[in-house]
Amino acid sequence: MFTSTVGKTFLEEYNLRNGKNYSAREFFDEVLFKLVFDHKKYLMWAQNSPFVQGISKKKPFFGPEERPAKLVKFHEKVERGERDASIAIGYPASETKEYATTSGLVTDIEFPVTEEEVYFSWIGGSLSLGVAGGYALLFDNPAITYATFEGWQIYRRYLNDPVLEKLRPNQITTWNGQWLAYKFGRWFRDDFDFSALEREKIFSISEDKIEVNTVDWPRLFFSLSNRFPSESLTAYVFALGQTNKTVGFVPFQLKNGRRLHEIYQQLFGEENYRTNQADFEALYGKHIKRACELGNIGLQALEPKNLSKYFANDSNLKLTKPAIQQKKGESEESFEKRKAGIIKKDEENVITFRTYKTWLTAMISKNKNEISDYTRDIAAALVKYREGARKRDRTNLLEKKLFATRRKTDFLEALIEIVKDDSVEMEIVEKIKSLRDRVHFMSQEDFAYFVLLLKFDYAYAERIS
Repeated sequence: MFTSTVGKTFLEEYNLRNGKNYSAREFFDEVLFKLVFDHKKYLMWAQNSPFVQGISKKKPFFGPEERPAKLVKFHEKVERGERDASIAIGYPASETKEYATTSGLVTDIEFPVTEEEVYFSWIGGSLSLGVAGGYALLFDNPAITYATFEGWQIYRRYLNDPVLEKLRPNQITTWNGQWLAYKFGRWFRDDFDFSALEREKIFSISEDKIEVNTVDWPRLFFSLSNRFPSESLTAYVFALGQTNKTVGFVPFQLKNGRRLHEIYQQLFGEENYRTNQADFEALYGKHIKRACELGNIGLQALEPKNLSKYFANDSNLKLTKPAIQQKKGESEESFEKRKAGIIKKDEENVITFRTYKTWLTAMISKNKNEISDYTRDIAAALVKYREGARKRDRTNLLEKKLFATRRKTDFLEALIEIVKDDSVEMEIVEKIKSLRDRVHFMSQEDFAYFVLLLKFDYAYAERIS
């Protein structure tokens, strides 16, 4: 099974880096068991395995004198040839016990499973990267697996820290996803502490518990793209639990993550990028299941949240600078609080605009310089065109015809109305003619993205006009 494959990849890397020659069983005994199970708080909950059988509300953990016996019992089951999901992670559940409906990662090809492969499955399964949506990713990559393993020791240290007594155990898959996103992120520092991870929103803290939050897959994607900027890596996407789910092998086009970062920086500057990176990354990405249905995780899967509602309808991104005035009778404290909220919302809108523009620019053209400057220039011309009217006729033409269509013919007809108006300046007419020529040769897909990009640039041009 694939968990065993990933376990082999990791162990080869571990032995190489540490000058060891561990077999899978030796690594399980000397490293994995001691880190994961030989403590009051486990790193993971292995359903129906000997390590959890006997634990209950009355007996929430095993003492140090009991744990070796659990390990011996586990070895005995492996030696007897037991290979169900409680003994080999990611393998089928026992058919004799009528648990087969909970199986995942299953093949109908019959082949013998060695004892070593059982131990490899525990290693590989423990390296799964949990992401929001209830799924996990497994990459058969030595750098990824080893970096994930390095995080186990940190999670163990936190679980054993008396100050963090409320930290929830058994979250290794969730922790793995958060840790790797942080470890491979652009701003990772070796001297981090728990407070730094809390600021990164890796943990949530309430009065009665501390737990690891599940990472959104786009954040993990962008961190991987930072570490592997020009690669495509294949992940196995699955979920193990009371009901197991198998999505399958899905390519992650990591070069697209780097491309979005580069476009954002070119459009809006390095300083803005550094300040708002976490905010604009958080706006990207469909649900992980919907993203996988596209066949690969690339630009389309990263489509920003809520962008679809702006295609060819009356929805408009509000980018007008808010007018902030103190209300009659409003206290200074209340005014400052309300003002801060309005400014924060306005900043969020601007970041949303920049995120949408970055993604649309990436989707439309390989030449990001040309397309970004062109739409910005046309948008400025359209604002100038609108300002030349005394009534709302030009505004209605732009908002209800030009920006509200999915068809190139309707778009071109709206352009004709602009050109036919004798009162329009020749400079604007020439730009509209160039726009007509460009749109004529666009594919339908590119046209849809182009209109939306132009619509957003127009809204921003209104803001700064």
